Amino acid sequence: MKIFITGIAGFLGSRLARYFLEKGHEVVGCDNLTGGYQDNVPEDAEMHQVDCTYLNAMTRITDGSDVLIHAACTAYEGLSVFSPHLVCHNTSQISNTVFTACAINGIKRVINCSSMARYGHQEVIPFTEDMIPKPVDPYGISKLAAEQVLAILSEVHGFEFVNLVPHNIIGANQKYDDPFRNVAAIMINLMLRGKQPIIYGDGGQKRCFSDARDILGCFDKALTSTEANGQTINIGPDEEFVSILELAKLIADVLNFKNLDPIFVDPRPQEVRYATCSAERARRILGYETKYKLRQSIHDMAEWIKVRGPRKFRYHLNVEIQNAKTPRTWSDRLFT
Repeated sequence: MKIFITGIAGFLGSRLARYFLEKGHEVVGCDNLTGGYQDNVPEDAEMHQVDCTYLNAMTRITDGSDVLIHAACTAYEGLSVFSPHLVCHNTSQISNTVFTACAINGIKRVINCSSMARYGHQEVIPFTEDMIPKPVDPYGISKLAAEQVLAILSEVHGFEFVNLVPHNIIGANQKYDDPFRNVAAIMINLMLRGKQPIIYGDGGQKRCFSDARDILGCFDKALTSTEANGQTINIGPDEEFVSILELAKLIADVLNFKNLDPIFVDPRPQEVRYATCSAERARRILGYETKYKLRQSIHDMAEWIKVRGPRKFRYHLNVEIQNAKTPRTWSDRLFT
């Protein structure tokens, strides 16, 4: 099978590329290198340095593919409140372009990577797929809009689709010098350099973290599963629901980082306090199971960062709206 992966140099895209190559598939992809590393891309994968914005280019390079996995995205939920133009363009608009190219080329199935940001604030947790989405930030709205456009184009033009909803994925290959996202990677990079972690609010906000290795098989099953067609499926653990402060303590323990004393800054606007998804549908349809505990995931990611080398943070994105509500971590560049 010929599989095209958008965002192939990114964390998830590169892991998928390596996984499917090992399964004997032909893998092609594209990336503009905004959120990934060039050396993430496996040697046997064909990569085009193309931005998903451009329809003619996307139509050309996706031609002949059997399945497309859409993992490219400027996945910056918190930043989207302050850089809505950047984030929405590189979330909803590029998705429209990619799905249009798929329809033009007659690609058989699209696997779209959505986000738990689609759920927003809900009355109960864990979030289940039958809940009415209530996104609270431009990123979540853009992700939901992409799902809706995909469903319409699929119905009209006769191709299949699956929306997979990963959440808080961690592991090797994740960008760790990015000050705008990836809380676990940020904390590891800071502590490995002898710096205290920075926490928004009181650190009581809670999440589940998903080891990338645990979800790759879900994408494999989604390639051909009849039951998954047309479905939205959460993929990620609903165990080990931890606060951000507890995450910092765990990372410090794994790294043997002494005298942990986190720096607390103001909460980020629109951040959901408690967010976790049920994995029951994924277990039933895609055979999902959790094999890696959070401690193991943190250890393995830290070892990868040690080998690659901890580094200073790079403020590579424009914060479009700067005012009194803009997090100081960005306006004052507190991540160093």
